Amino acid sequence: MPSHVFADRTAQPPERGAVDALITQTRQLRGEVDAVRREATADHSDPTGRWQRALCDLAVHQLNDLHGHLAQLRDGPPRTHRQHAGAARPEPPAGSLLSRVGSAEWNLLTDEASWSGELYQILGRDPAAPPLSLDELPSLVHPDDHALLTAMVTDCLVDGKPIDGEFRVVRADGGVRQVHMMGEPVLAADGSTASMWAVLRDVSELRRSQLAVSESRDTLQHQRHLAQTEHRLAVELQEAVLPPWHGSLRFPHGGPAGLDLAAHYLPSSSSALIGGDWYDALELSDGRMLLSVGDLTGHGVTVTSGMAMLLGALRGMAVAGTQPGQLMAWLNQLLDTSAQPALGSAVCCLYDPERHVLTWSQAGHPAPLLFRDGTGRTLTPPDGVLLGATSGATYDQAEETLRPGDLLLLHTDGLVPRRSRDAATGRLLALAPRFAEARTAQDCVRVTVEEFGVAPREDDACLLVAKVDT
Repeated sequence: MPSHVFADRTAQPPERGAVDALITQTRQLRGEVDAVRREATADHSDPTGRWQRALCDLAVHQLNDLHGHLAQLRDGPPRTHRQHAGAARPEPPAGSLLSRVGSAEWNLLTDEASWSGELYQILGRDPAAPPLSLDELPSLVHPDDHALLTAMVTDCLVDGKPIDGEFRVVRADGGVRQVHMMGEPVLAADGSTASMWAVLRDVSELRRSQLAVSESRDTLQHQRHLAQTEHRLAVELQEAVLPPWHGSLRFPHGGPAGLDLAAHYLPSSSSALIGGDWYDALELSDGRMLLSVGDLTGHGVTVTSGMAMLLGALRGMAVAGTQPGQLMAWLNQLLDTSAQPALGSAVCCLYDPERHVLTWSQAGHPAPLLFRDGTGRTLTPPDGVLLGATSGATYDQAEETLRPGDLLLLHTDGLVPRRSRDAATGRLLALAPRFAEARTAQDCVRVTVEEFGVAPREDDACLLVAKVDT
């Protein structure tokens, strides 16, 4: 058969030792990738874990192929089965690495075809059958890829272009395999095309691994996009219906007389979504001030819309003259009959600036802290039942007389973990000397955030400070 005159120099076989060294390195690298794959999470519900495992599987497939190619390079060219020749060479074991790569040559002068045993296995052909000619080859190709194969072969034989492309073959058992074909024309001494040789590689598993990586990456990106969109919508909705969560609270006409208010929102360090904690302050028409903090279960847009409904109910009942104890009872009845999200806890206060009396009620929530003359204490909780007990439940309320200079601090459980509530209260009360030196409620908020705002937070938290001026 004519030599491959496309080569610029006589092909030299690679040194066996150098190839063996590459095989060893590939095998070692394959083992290291296997170790990484075992460490990757097996949780199929986790998009990040699926993406990691898909990448590891793809790397393993590629290293397996590299190992097989190097082994073939070391062992030399495979024997081929020529048309009209004797018995075919034994078929490689099913699933072996060598079964993924085969070779062929078609002699245009003699119509003789030569196939390696590996190519028979790739194409699903009986090894005892004669190899197919170039004209017969499309009978194995998927109908949708006929035009692609014809174009590649024509370009190679007519224009001398190398073949480098993929197409699908349909095996006798009905299975479809993806095949990557690389080849060149072989020229005779007069420059005409004498034959065409090609190497065909079964890349079905490789393409499946690449598709798995692509799909898992797309899923991960889609979920991240959804989370970012949900967070953005939650923030926009929150900014539209809730008080500002930075700096001092602002009220029309300069705010309530004799009361300096400030609040702050501390986001969770474990979730990108807006949580269910809130603070609120509302000046009523009779001059009294409604103060409340609390939390709803969950995160995201649903919680934000539920929070807007809850604050609307709180404000509406307060405007109607409802006292804190009755307000908590009706709120309990309202939430007991509504869908999720549910109310985790709440504390509601009404402050009368003329009488300097604070009336308050709570449900499963930290009691307000009162700071006076450089010391602090927890207000004695009123008797009552926990929120969500039964419809028609009643709540007691307590009263506390405040003085000019007093500081009232309300906060949600998210400031510290629930299991550390007593320790958190102690840390807050220890801030009393610093609060005594603070000139404004905003200064007190800043002191509290410096103390509690740096450490990782399991949940969102809200802080509301009220300083009595006169």
